[in-house]
Amino acid sequence: MPLLFTNAAQVVTCAGPARARRGIEMRDAGILTGAAVAVDGGRIVDVGPAGELERRHARFERVDCGGGVLTPGLVDSHTHAVFGRPRADEQELRAAGLDYMEIARRGGGIHASVRDLRSRTEEDLLTLAVARLRRLASHGTTTVEVKSGYGLTLEDELKSLRVIAGAASIVQIRLVPTFLGAHEIPLEARATPDGRTNYISLLVHEMIPTVARQGLARFADVFCEPGAYTVDESRQILDAARRAGLGVKLHADELRPSGGAELAVELGATSADHLGAITDAGIEALAASDTVATLLPGTLLFLGKERQAPARALVDRGAAVALATDFNPGTSPTPNFPLILTLGVSQLRLSATEALLAATVNGAAALGLAGETGQLAPGFRADLALFEMEDVRELPYWYGDRRCRATWVDGAPAWSA
Repeated sequence: MPLLFTNAAQVVTCAGPARARRGIEMRDAGILTGAAVAVDGGRIVDVGPAGELERRHARFERVDCGGGVLTPGLVDSHTHAVFGRPRADEQELRAAGLDYMEIARRGGGIHASVRDLRSRTEEDLLTLAVARLRRLASHGTTTVEVKSGYGLTLEDELKSLRVIAGAASIVQIRLVPTFLGAHEIPLEARATPDGRTNYISLLVHEMIPTVARQGLARFADVFCEPGAYTVDESRQILDAARRAGLGVKLHADELRPSGGAELAVELGATSADHLGAITDAGIEALAASDTVATLLPGTLLFLGKERQAPARALVDRGAAVALATDFNPGTSPTPNFPLILTLGVSQLRLSATEALLAATVNGAAALGLAGETGQLAPGFRADLALFEMEDVRELPYWYGDRRCRATWVDGAPAWSA
């Protein structure tokens, strides 16, 4: 049904080039007052002064925004939303002084989620995933990347990816599936001399080709981090993914510098994610590339780390910066994307405008969707979020509060309070 969105205190278009924004481009969110947005056929067809659009599109059904703020739907470009039980016990272990990698060495962390997921049915995981994705949607998110990575066997990784596909047919948000079979070296592989080499061979020669052949993922990802996968191993795995026709992404330099950002640029990865320990050389490499730097401040906050990713340096040197939740059971169990914008401002020293562009236009670019979503501009998908506020700067201001009134995906109602 054709719709005309009217009576918004602000229409924040984020309109501009259909690509990631950089540097001073991130200072302009295209904030309009007295404006309306016309939607038809799942696309935005007109944005401009309300009076003009009301005359031009008189037959369109009115959507009264009630003096709220209308923005593009938020694009969460990094989540691990398919998992079983939460890992609340690990939060207490960290408070007692154990770090992330020590917990992993003791069989916790990712390995704990792997054991749990392997024991669950596909139906059970689907029920859990749908409920969690709806929570993500309730905060204004309309596009979500979802990774596998808690299976670490061919069948359990396929099971996870089938859950993502099943959820996409149920929830009213857009899902982008990513294969993360290289999330960890499974414990059974670590227990034998050749286990690591054999598992990487399995990833390259069986898992990736099967995932690509079945059309279950759009991207492949690797956790490139000391203690997980080396730079050379990550290159081998992602080269195989590219040959199979998958896009590539990278968990890079999360806790310790490893050259992950530079590898992402070398491979032409769509994004390099985390970057809490990125070096100056990594910053310069990203600034000179098309790879999006996706920052996940909720993770380092939850882990109790004092240092965050150097967002200010990345933006000021011209890198394309996105924000995402990293929603997962161990290190960032929040579905609240506006809370991540709060951290973007308070911890990463971004402006409210930069944080919003990082969560819309640049989030879309981190998924290869910069020409499809992330802006309220003619021709783009009609993905919109309506927030209960009068000024978009309030979005990161009311931290932890759910201010989303409603969302639309492809012009269809997706969620409402």
